[in-house]
Amino acid sequence: MNFPHPIPVREIADMIQAEIIGDAGVLATGINEIHNVRPGDITFVDVKKYFDKSLTSAASIVLLNERVEAPEGKTLLLCEKPFDAYNRIVLQFRPYEPLIQAIHPTAKIHPSAIIEPNVVIGPHVVIGKDCRIHANTTILEHTILGDRVAIHSGTVIGTEAFYYKRTPEGYTKWRSGGRVVIEDDVEIGSCCTINKGVSADTIIGAGTKFDCHIHIGHDVVIGKRCLFAAQTGVGGNTVIGDDVVLYGQVGVIQNLKIGNNVVVLAQSGVNKDVEDGKVLFGSPAAEARTAYKELAAVKQLPDLIVKKKL
Repeated sequence: MNFPHPIPVREIADMIQAEIIGDAGVLATGINEIHNVRPGDITFVDVKKYFDKSLTSAASIVLLNERVEAPEGKTLLLCEKPFDAYNRIVLQFRPYEPLIQAIHPTAKIHPSAIIEPNVVIGPHVVIGKDCRIHANTTILEHTILGDRVAIHSGTVIGTEAFYYKRTPEGYTKWRSGGRVVIEDDVEIGSCCTINKGVSADTIIGAGTKFDCHIHIGHDVVIGKRCLFAAQTGVGGNTVIGDDVVLYGQVGVIQNLKIGNNVVVLAQSGVNKDVEDGKVLFGSPAAEARTAYKELAAVKQLPDLIVKKKL
């Protein structure tokens, strides 16, 4: 998530009541989770075994709960609860803006776009030219639609990420500071749900087509010209290449990388990274030819057992 303008680290420290360790003159340009950080970003760590990962990351500013020496080029903000401080910063720059009318006045909609009845459009949404938003669709805050995008009835875009921190008191929700970005010539079927990113963007690449009843988790990046059939689900922070086909009821777990030109056959479950050009089947998914041979072998087991008894 980018800030609207660079923020002095002293201002951030005052906001969360933190002690500055290191360069007090640095400017923060954004805030991100550790796997998305860039120079200028704030990130956080509250578990000691992950300190090194954060302190050697691209982030310029790290919130943490234990005094350590600031590495060169890093500014540390010492506070009691880094996660709470991180959440407070996100809420400061991305506050909740409740809808009190169907189309928020900050939404930017191209005059050529067709908006059918009962469509809800949230704050800071951008809809490009020649888009068609069908009746009873909801497009929530900070969603960006390119040109010639079609969204069918009942779909919800930009829902909060399913993302919680477990604490002794229960689950604490993260405020989602990311966006959904849908590129040109994408078509989204009815009753789909696309989560916004936690701190970065959920991206649907140009020319991609979704069937109905598809769920896309937070921070997922989907390439160009992909085809996803009904009841497919993709877990958070997974990256999918170009020209990928996921047939019906495919499930993809979080944090994977799926290459270009991959085909996953119906009712398969993908639980590891996939190289370019693979055709997969089964749960857990394997190369289709291997999976089919294994199924054929399993079907022979009853006859083999009978023969062994004889």
